[in-house]
Amino acid sequence: MSDKRVYSDNPRVLAVQTLAKIKNGAYSNLQLNQVIKQHHLGEADTRLLTTLVYGVIQHRLTFEYWLASFVKGKKIDAWVTELLYTALFQMVYLDKIPQHAIFNESIEVAKVMGHVGTAKFVTAILHNIDRQGLPSTTDISDTVTRLSVEASLPIWLIETLINQNGETKTRQMIATINDAPSQSVRVNSFLASDDEVKAALEAENFTAIASKVAAHAFVVNGGHVASSKAYHDGLLTIQDESAMLPVESLQLTENVKNILDAAAAPGGKTTQIAQYIADDAKVLALDIHEHKIRLIQHNAERMHLSDKIKTRVLDARKVPEQIDQQFDRILVDAPCSGFGLLRRKPEIRYDKTLADVESLSRLQLAILNSVSKNLAKDGIMVYSTCTILRQENDDVVTSFLNENSNFELIPTETSQNLKEDRQEKVLHVYPDDYHTDGFFVAVLRKK
Repeated sequence: MSDKRVYSDNPRVLAVQTLAKIKNGAYSNLQLNQVIKQHHLGEADTRLLTTLVYGVIQHRLTFEYWLASFVKGKKIDAWVTELLYTALFQMVYLDKIPQHAIFNESIEVAKVMGHVGTAKFVTAILHNIDRQGLPSTTDISDTVTRLSVEASLPIWLIETLINQNGETKTRQMIATINDAPSQSVRVNSFLASDDEVKAALEAENFTAIASKVAAHAFVVNGGHVASSKAYHDGLLTIQDESAMLPVESLQLTENVKNILDAAAAPGGKTTQIAQYIADDAKVLALDIHEHKIRLIQHNAERMHLSDKIKTRVLDARKVPEQIDQQFDRILVDAPCSGFGLLRRKPEIRYDKTLADVESLSRLQLAILNSVSKNLAKDGIMVYSTCTILRQENDDVVTSFLNENSNFELIPTETSQNLKEDRQEKVLHVYPDDYHTDGFFVAVLRKK
């Protein structure tokens, strides 16, 4: 059944080839972008390719469960499995493609990538599925295992989420994580007003709805915003609504002159800080990688904010020994497992383990302990992550406060007063709360 490594512009062939590569460790977004550029795909084919790839990644454990009884332990090539998964995805989740077309196209892909025997095998499997129907998950007696299969999340993650949030909240979260993510933008208030950006987008046939989560933000439909003139001119940047909250929580005022963005790439939050501070204020943006520093610089230039931003290649854990400066504000948007981003990066659910989470929490604490030494008296430090796991969120903050008695936790404030009736001072944003990325924000003040 071997894959003949054929060259094809057929989006279904490309989807199968891309999925096989992602299974071997490639990042989905990078791999997809590379394939789309190499094959000069049109809009419709690009959309189908993207839908198939992300759809299969999102539902892989579900498809594995459904297919098991039909292949019955037969050893089949990885690409054939991916082909059958693409067929299942189209049959169950896409309602505009007739089943006979799905079968015919899948069998044709099997012929192109394999041989007549492969095509006969795929035909037999698909017709058996059609006759017998897919096995129901209600046959799985264990609740955690059933949720794992239905949501296509690893068992350890389901167990952790239930332990931390209860079964009801966990079910609410996982019911939304495979939805398509919204496309949201942040207005560059340094160059334009909200009304001007809305008008510019509408002039390019986009619809722009004011965000209910963050200030100076819109949820946008109608095309690829990064290709718009408004984006090119620096009037806006693409950023998830919840990702705008850490900077909102920094309490930036006219008296704030020196800000450190300790883990800044690709620069979304750096430019957000820059657009809110006075002309004589500066934000120093750090990252450990030179190529990521260039991303920050590129974003700053596009948004005409370079004069307010300095960049430096530096591990945030080395700040006290390398930087002899006190900062009024410090943002630590820490490296994390990213489980708040499952809609955008579906493959991370299979890549990360509990051991990874625990290792990251130690790194996060080390960064906080380091940069806190450079915070001025009465200064504010915001700690944020794009994960929903308490090991990397509440537990890190608790450990930091236990080790640093000169700091106190103060309430996280946002422009829209999100969850204003919450009992805790930190802010948890879960994927089902506002249909945004999951985020955590804690605000620490140096006494």
